[in-house]
Amino acid sequence: MKKLSYIVIAFAAFVALCGFCAPSYKLARLKYAGGGDWYGDRTALTNLAKFCNENLKTNFDTDDEVVEVGSASIFNYPFVFMTGHGNVIFSDQEARNLRKYLTGGGFLHIDDNYGLDKFIRPQMKKVFPELEFVELPLNHPIYHQKYSFPNGLPKIHEHDGTRAQGFGLIYKGRLVCFYDYECDLGNGWEDYGTYAGDTQETRIKALKMGANMVQYVFTQ
Repeated sequence: MKKLSYIVIAFAAFVALCGFCAPSYKLARLKYAGGGDWYGDRTALTNLAKFCNENLKTNFDTDDEVVEVGSASIFNYPFVFMTGHGNVIFSDQEARNLRKYLTGGGFLHIDDNYGLDKFIRPQMKKVFPELEFVELPLNHPIYHQKYSFPNGLPKIHEHDGTRAQGFGLIYKGRLVCFYDYECDLGNGWEDYGTYAGDTQETRIKALKMGANMVQYVFTQ
């Protein structure tokens, strides 16, 4: 039943992207244990859904959903977003569930809201002990969907002067997890003016990159 529910949702998403009438569906936010702020970037998914509806002709419900790592309901969402600054803990059951979700066709976008890196890497190692995060090349299709990013991830928020990097976990030839590091895409999706120094130009870049991810996930 888990896999069936995912396939139904994914098919509805694909039909919508092809321009046909389909029921609305939602993007989901991952809730995890450990004390990290999984609930950050509160307006991000709503704005990304609106942008995709307007520019990709998707049919997202703009109210996002919250889904727990170990829950069976994660299989209802083809695209799951994870963010935070702090600690992350996956239990053994949660790691198994997330692996089953990702190997069964799901997709996880991890957004480093700054400070997440040292916590998320060992937890994803629980999920895929055989895999390592690899930096995606600039010619990877995720950077070349409706919008082209020939230089890779745009830099959205400056923290310590390092370049933005896009990492992936690739399972049997399929990108199952995209991790934006030193980029902060989720902050760029939030309501304009949420952060000092925001510009509309940078925000649009972030939303375009988010739309690329959505298009990539639903058409790969």
